[in-house]
Amino acid sequence: MAKVVLAYSGGLDTSIIIPWLKDNYGYEVIACCADLGQGEELDPVKEKAIKSGASKIYIEDLREEFVKDFIFPVLKSGAIYERKYLLGTSFARPLIAKKLVEIAEKEGAVAISHGATGKGNDQVRFELTVKALNPDLKIIAPWREWEIRSREDAIDYAAAHGIEVPVSKEKIYSRDRNIWHISHEGGDLEDPANEPKNEMYVLTVPPEEAPDKPAYVEVGFEKGIPVSLDGKPYQAVDLLTELNRLGGENGVGIVTMVENRLVGMKSRGVYETPGGTILYRAHEELERLTLDRRTLQFKEMVALKYGELVYDGNWFSKLKYALDAFIEETQKTVTGNVKVKLYKGSCDAVAATSPYSLYNEELATFSEDEIYSQKDAEGFINLFGLPLKVQALLDRKINDK
Repeated sequence: MAKVVLAYSGGLDTSIIIPWLKDNYGYEVIACCADLGQGEELDPVKEKAIKSGASKIYIEDLREEFVKDFIFPVLKSGAIYERKYLLGTSFARPLIAKKLVEIAEKEGAVAISHGATGKGNDQVRFELTVKALNPDLKIIAPWREWEIRSREDAIDYAAAHGIEVPVSKEKIYSRDRNIWHISHEGGDLEDPANEPKNEMYVLTVPPEEAPDKPAYVEVGFEKGIPVSLDGKPYQAVDLLTELNRLGGENGVGIVTMVENRLVGMKSRGVYETPGGTILYRAHEELERLTLDRRTLQFKEMVALKYGELVYDGNWFSKLKYALDAFIEETQKTVTGNVKVKLYKGSCDAVAATSPYSLYNEELATFSEDEIYSQKDAEGFINLFGLPLKVQALLDRKINDK
């Protein structure tokens, strides 16, 4: 019997895909569940996959690889999709697909399957990774083939096949969670006129319910990578876990947005990224202190393209590799400490120090100094403004005729 490796989460879609693959393709289904920090969501996964008809399940602890090789590179890039989204689902999919390919090769499988819909971005992210790493593998995307057209239909299918799923027609949010964030889509969120309900949040308390006293945390970086909190060294996974706790307690990292999907439509969702928001603010402030103006400005342009590449699923593309090399060069001096203030949803970098700081107090002061002569500014302005002066003289000459 031919084998197919399924990206399995234990959620609604992937649960019903197991019997569907067996009924429609006659394949032996091997489930693969990537532990990216979903927490208690993974507890029932093994038993559930087997009960649903899988012959075997791999549960892979990828948290450290996820943080070090996927989260931190994006953090160093400064990429934010459409100025709001910190890409938590986007950079998780290439890692999951990479593991699917590895297991398919190990098991001698002929195909890979996923539960992404034909309207979403994830189908692209999964499949571009598979094409980049093993183009010989067949890809099966049930949402592009079966007669199920809604989450209500999927719930009915699960009930008909005796499969328990963690949603109902009353509680129908589609969620994706990992150590970086949790996303919420569907249900009442699909109407942009509806404000998200406070009871929806999982990682974060509503800002208005956060403590009345601000909290502070000092994040230490080495070459752009966060390595300590309040002077204490942390391993990558533990550091992000602690920042999630601290940020969540103070209502930090909630984003509601309408975004442009790669496939051409707009979608609306809510993201909770408490620890990631703290890291972005701290890293951004440290770069302001340690990068020169031209490098910082060019890096901002790179971040825009980098975010687009990640969002679109081009993690294993040549252009991304090239941008990674540029970003690594910029991070050589991004070392130091940043104090961040958290208060009822706000997250502000309030102090920063670095041995590579380009801030010179003697130059910046309004007091008299020996390094900078203010008289020199006159010549600079004359040269800098020369094109404007020449244009004005030409305009006057033309107008006088």
